[in-house]
Amino acid sequence: MSKTILVVDDSGTFRQVVNMALTKAGYSVIEAVDGRDACTKLATPKLDLIICDINMPHMDGIEFAKRAKASAHKFTPILMITTESRSEIKAEGRAAGVRGWIVKPFQPSQLIEAVSKLCAA
Repeated sequence: MSKTILVVDDSGTFRQVVNMALTKAGYSVIEAVDGRDACTKLATPKLDLIICDINMPHMDGIEFAKRAKASAHKFTPILMITTESRSEIKAEGRAAGVRGWIVKPFQPSQLIEAVSKLCAA
């Protein structure tokens, strides 16, 4: 049975690239256009991983991570993929429950490696 991953990013191009890489690697993908949209997707009973951007309209990735951790998905790992690399933002992410961090731009192989580690944990 394939693992299900929620991809949250306001860039349709980014979601498409990540969706293609993950689907090719055998994962099922659900997409959300921002944190607010992603909150509605938390009703999905089984999410194995959440991949999220930080800078999005309506609700940023840190706030979404806090809400995801306060939901039925409190044990679902969260991987941030963002242009943000400052240590204080990373610390804020860790405090919100983020388990992994990839800085854009990245290689698809880097994404798949991080996803397989977090889905196996």
